[in-house]
Amino acid sequence: MPFSKTTQTRVPVCVMVILQMMAVTNCTAGQPIRVLCYNIHYGQGTDGNYDIGRLARVIQQTKPDLVALQEVDVGVKRSGRVHEAQRLADLTGMSVRYGPTQHYEGGLFGNAILTRFDILDVQIHPLPYTESTAEKTTYPRGAIAVTVRSPEGQTIRFVSTHFQHNVPADRADEAHAINRLFAKPDDTTPTILAGDMNATPDSEPVSILIKHWSNATDTPPAATAPATNPKSRIDYVFFRPTQCFRLISARVINESLASDHRPVFAELEFNPPVRDKDSTRD
Repeated sequence: MPFSKTTQTRVPVCVMVILQMMAVTNCTAGQPIRVLCYNIHYGQGTDGNYDIGRLARVIQQTKPDLVALQEVDVGVKRSGRVHEAQRLADLTGMSVRYGPTQHYEGGLFGNAILTRFDILDVQIHPLPYTESTAEKTTYPRGAIAVTVRSPEGQTIRFVSTHFQHNVPADRADEAHAINRLFAKPDDTTPTILAGDMNATPDSEPVSILIKHWSNATDTPPAATAPATNPKSRIDYVFFRPTQCFRLISARVINESLASDHRPVFAELEFNPPVRDKDSTRD
């Protein structure tokens, strides 16, 4: 994607919401949650065609409750000025929130979240990155986090992110930033993190993340990119705290046409946290 330093503009943070933290002593009976992570390559498939309907059908096949999307165009020339996030929401019947990371071709480019659950609030965070130079093109990076309420009335935080593709140090810095934002020792909010980390399972960024997150992965981890002949696993679903989730199943979806990445699916049993009665006392 062509991009010059002179036109590179970080989109300001639109919404910052501080989530209330709860003291957790144990977890209740499980609820199944279906999660999909999908880099949609701004709507363009491996056949060169832009087809949002095709992407929507791929998403619907897994019947997800939460979907983390990366490389989403809104009003961008190359993809026909389509609001891809809203179009996917309309076609799947899900609610959507968009987290732009940069301006591009008269529109916006970034991450998004689709969900069947009620959305309570949203955060959009920029992540550290190295700015473009004449020798190397990089892109601003960010994370969008929503707090949702399940049909059973429990709250979950869900995060979609995308790490730098060509600066290893950026990816490590972005992993540390994700931990600072969503994995502080006193933050017991049940959280699912999904994204294109541009990093393999044995890499430094993933090692940084799994110090504080559990990896909802198939074993051995199947490759996700490139979609037509995948060689590398770079797309993931993580969760924390460990005691409030159990991995039921995980797989990479065998889809090679709709995007240049294959989607990652995980089904988790969510064991909602129970507030410590002592923490509610004055």
